[in-house]
Amino acid sequence: MLKTTPVPTPPHPNPHAEGVSNDEFRAAMSRLAAGVCLITAHETPLTAGGPRGEDVGMTATAFMSVSLDPPLVLVSLREGSRMDDLLAEQPLWAVSVLSEHQLQIAGRFAMKGRISDRLLFADVAYERGEASGAPLLTGALATLECRTENRVEAGDHTLVIGRVLTAAQPHPDAQPLTYYRGRYRHLGA
Repeated sequence: MLKTTPVPTPPHPNPHAEGVSNDEFRAAMSRLAAGVCLITAHETPLTAGGPRGEDVGMTATAFMSVSLDPPLVLVSLREGSRMDDLLAEQPLWAVSVLSEHQLQIAGRFAMKGRISDRLLFADVAYERGEASGAPLLTGALATLECRTENRVEAGDHTLVIGRVLTAAQPHPDAQPLTYYRGRYRHLGA
């Protein structure tokens, strides 16, 4: 008689206690279309009278309106990222809602292992926000300047809730840049 041993079912890659894997979660969430924003902040000088701090930027698709009264927005930042560390110390930041013509800017500020932020901003057209001191992109659909109201740790991200200090629509009729299924996309008219 031949003796057989049952073969165990391989576990999901990176399973969580609830059973969903990282890959399954990413695949499901990639089906949610999102607008694309550039989150910016200005690093304050290390010492009074010292050299000017750097501008810092990151591409975000996890950005949303939270409240109308008071006007609040939320951005999700990877825990320990440069922007997360900066906004833990610097409460003022800005958002530029990107148009479809700003695809290369989105890609540039989303790169892993990227070059310094100073070089990333080198040939990008922007104005400095009066309330935040942060870069506001020329050609953006909308711009917001914010002050952090609350930070919430959520898994491997920090949810930063900001009170909107200014809001403008520099190019309200341009088409938005969207992110869907792992790629930047143009919204079909």
